[in-house]
Amino acid sequence: MAAITADRPIRRRRRGIRRVLFDVRKEWSAYAMLAPSLILLGIFTLFAVAFSLYLSFHRWDILNPAKPYVGLDNYRELRHDAYFRQAVKNTAYFTLGTVPLSMAFGLAIALLLNQKIHGRAIFRTLFYLPVVTPLVVSGLIWKWVLDGDFGLLNYYIGKIGISPQLWLSNPSLAMPSVIAMSVWANVGFTMLVYLAGLQAIPQEYYEAASVDGAGKWRQFRHVTLPLLAPSSFFICVYLIISSFQVFDQIFVMTNGGPLRATTTVVYYIWQAGFQQFTMGYASAMAYGLFAIIFVFTIVQVVLYNRRTDA
Repeated sequence: MAAITADRPIRRRRRGIRRVLFDVRKEWSAYAMLAPSLILLGIFTLFAVAFSLYLSFHRWDILNPAKPYVGLDNYRELRHDAYFRQAVKNTAYFTLGTVPLSMAFGLAIALLLNQKIHGRAIFRTLFYLPVVTPLVVSGLIWKWVLDGDFGLLNYYIGKIGISPQLWLSNPSLAMPSVIAMSVWANVGFTMLVYLAGLQAIPQEYYEAASVDGAGKWRQFRHVTLPLLAPSSFFICVYLIISSFQVFDQIFVMTNGGPLRATTTVVYYIWQAGFQQFTMGYASAMAYGLFAIIFVFTIVQVVLYNRRTDA
């Protein structure tokens, strides 16, 4: 009897060791499944970020294997680069035009499609189609539509007596044209997020507001908009980050022209890195863009937290 009693702790320890070994084997099998993705993430993201930071302190033109250390010279050069300042202004112009319009049109469409109308599932699909269409394809389509000589837009506005316009060749019209294309591409995403936010609002709030005598406009202003604040915050942050990184539309539709009127920061980084081969300077610009996006994101988070705490 004493031997059986003494043997129980040993059996428990053995069972505990087997359980630990089994758990370790399960974890290693999970790590083995994740290994391909982790390797790709490490090579193409983590290593790329670290190497670009290293390059931003060196002067490297790809063709020359030497990478002399220049310290902060690449960052100092940004302050005196007129083209970089223009690219920042163009990017800000694009962002200020794209983000509010995408949010406003997306909210308006979401409000319409949140009603009980016939065929609303079809309309939701149609509005969301531009989101899943590659930007390169959308850019090519819009480039054809906005062509100054044979474009569909000039054809139809000519029918109502408006003279044809050089939408992508006029410095004053090129960026608004790219903004229009980008709003068209983004509005399906903003519509979907706002639609989810609208459907999450309890109907009891609207019934209570109606009992208190609030009309449709007051219900929208005092019930819908405040309860959609988290959705609006998410959309705003996402669109600002995306707008500061705009490249595909510019590359396909205007190539940064005319007269650099549509050269954005990312497009200028691409020019510096892959046309002029100044990878060190391009890396410094990339981190300058990261700093701008980071500051804007922090400001938005602070303002949103203050508003929710009030």
